[in-house]
Amino acid sequence: MSTADRVVSAALELKSALASLTFPSPADYVYRPLDYAWARHEAYLRGHAASGPREILFLGMNPGPYGMAQTGVPFGEVAAVRDWLGLAGPVGRPDREHPAKTVTGFDCPRSEVSGRRLWGFFQERFGTPRAFFGRHVVHNYCPLLFIEGTRLGRNVVPEELPAEAMRVVNSACDRMLRSMVEALSVRTVVGVGGYAEERAKEALAGFDVKFARIPHPSPANPAANRGWSQAAGTALMSQGVWS
Repeated sequence: MSTADRVVSAALELKSALASLTFPSPADYVYRPLDYAWARHEAYLRGHAASGPREILFLGMNPGPYGMAQTGVPFGEVAAVRDWLGLAGPVGRPDREHPAKTVTGFDCPRSEVSGRRLWGFFQERFGTPRAFFGRHVVHNYCPLLFIEGTRLGRNVVPEELPAEAMRVVNSACDRMLRSMVEALSVRTVVGVGGYAEERAKEALAGFDVKFARIPHPSPANPAANRGWSQAAGTALMSQGVWS
């Protein structure tokens, strides 16, 4: 089985494991991009993320409403996915949508700030996807987006949900992460934010990998709004991830 086939198979197992789960409030709406945007996610895995060994894994938390929820790609801001990664195509819709957070795929007019910053950072440093993916891969720990049933549809981060509700999710996501690290021969896992780093350390206990962290690029993180690219680059160099 090829490297890409191994990762795609693990992603399909994760998709199946999470398909029928229900969650308590405030997770009143649950979006599953691995279901309705699977074709785009698989194209990302086969075309970029999992076509061969990857030394460094950048691990995010979960989808954003205008990123992976729209495109099926981790941190998948529409313009970055379409124009830099060269991926596009039809995307389905969740079974239940919050009226303020609808999925329109690559027609989405909103920009996902986190994705724009992260992929823009890589584009500025490496120029082409080929150069970046030669050593790196980007993945989200949890592929579920949780939305509160308020008028504006507040994003609910996994940390806000009861441990009991997340136990099965974390178990399935841990298996996916371990499979990806093994299949791609990852040597360093970089948490995009503290939550992702903590989950990676727990999931990969006993693995021969190093861990690092960069600030999360979300505008909800005040520090990210003051020169995030420079802060991320400095963090990667100070931790020995990049030289």
